[in-house]
Amino acid sequence: MPARIASPALSASTLRVVAGVAVLALLLGWGGWQVGVWQGLGGGNPEAALEPDVCIVAPPTPYDRASGLPLHAARPVPADVRCPVCGMFPARAPDWAAQVIFDNGDAQFFDSPLSLFMYLQDVERYSPGRSAAQIIARYVTDVPSRQWVDAGSAWFVHGSTAKGPMRAGNLPAFATREDAQAFAQRRGGSVLPFGAIDAALIAPLAGQGGHDHAAHGTAQTLSK
Repeated sequence: MPARIASPALSASTLRVVAGVAVLALLLGWGGWQVGVWQGLGGGNPEAALEPDVCIVAPPTPYDRASGLPLHAARPVPADVRCPVCGMFPARAPDWAAQVIFDNGDAQFFDSPLSLFMYLQDVERYSPGRSAAQIIARYVTDVPSRQWVDAGSAWFVHGSTAKGPMRAGNLPAFATREDAQAFAQRRGGSVLPFGAIDAALIAPLAGQGGHDHAAHGTAQTLSK
């Protein structure tokens, strides 16, 4: 009889221990499963879960000696190159495209004069290892002719209703002051030379378009 009385008590104690171990194992198993899932989603590695705070790297396009073009000359925009400022494809906006040429003949292409001016303010940021001192030529597209013209001698319309690749007034460019004034009469805005376009003027324009990929749209055709 004593053994039979002690046996149920021992069994209950054993069951409590077994139950505790089972619960502990279950909790550990659940925690391990959570960790595995979290790591699978990138949560176990913060670096894997975060995207770099950049749009895109757009290195300069090397000079092609076989093209026969002079080292400092403007050149056609390749279909696959991107603007280093916003990541867009300049070849898709022929009324707005711009470019700079470095002293070794390499070129950097832009979707608009606005991106060109932003680039010239901070060349080292957009083209690491390059400097403004290495730029030997700057070109913008003359709206009426769609020909390349020297940016330094071009005229720009600020504040018109024309919307460029960034869906903002991206300073359409003209070879002559007369053409720029005629455009401003039709579309509004003021005519400015290259030297009048400074950081204070560029900052709000960059903010309008956001220079964010989500703000990209189809550029208006200006020469038609």
